[in-house]
Amino acid sequence: MKKNKNISAPTLRQIETELRKEEYRSSRKRILRGSISTLIVIAAATVLISTFLLPVLRIYGTSMTPALDAGDIVVTVRSGSYNRGDVIAFYYNNKVLIKRIIGLPGEWVDIDENGNVSVDGEILEEPYLTEKSQGEYDIELPYQVPDGRYFIMGDHRRVSSDSRNSAVGCVSEEQIVGKLIFRVWPFSKFGIIG
Repeated sequence: MKKNKNISAPTLRQIETELRKEEYRSSRKRILRGSISTLIVIAAATVLISTFLLPVLRIYGTSMTPALDAGDIVVTVRSGSYNRGDVIAFYYNNKVLIKRIIGLPGEWVDIDENGNVSVDGEILEEPYLTEKSQGEYDIELPYQVPDGRYFIMGDHRRVSSDSRNSAVGCVSEEQIVGKLIFRVWPFSKFGIIG
């Protein structure tokens, strides 16, 4: 048996170089695992926050123009109390609709032939409207809002299907997803929703 004279033992420098390469590979793997773990935690937290605390919604349709347009992306917040004028998102027939609260529980809502809305006999000032309309309705006016419910209307009154229609009716707190607080898209309209 012949021994190959060309094979030599590695030098100390070669061993140190190989050790550094292995430490570098090991370090990269730890950093990669840590980064992936961090991204997974951030993604899970984002999903939980957007689902339970601050749902993000996209607007479809024109029932809330000019305040909101189709394609707008908005952030909502779950709140225990809602006031007249709040723009809310709520569940209706497996859809999420966006409307404005007009009447609170127990109040009387009336709409005259010119589209002026009054609550408990006082005409509402509605600076968010560009056009008033009585719209189509099948409820008897004046209408008393049932306890635990809210009378809602879209800002584009001629096309909005809302509490004036008995099929939609008044909205209960259990149906409410949240109050719209902020528009994040388009950037040109970025800001608080009034």
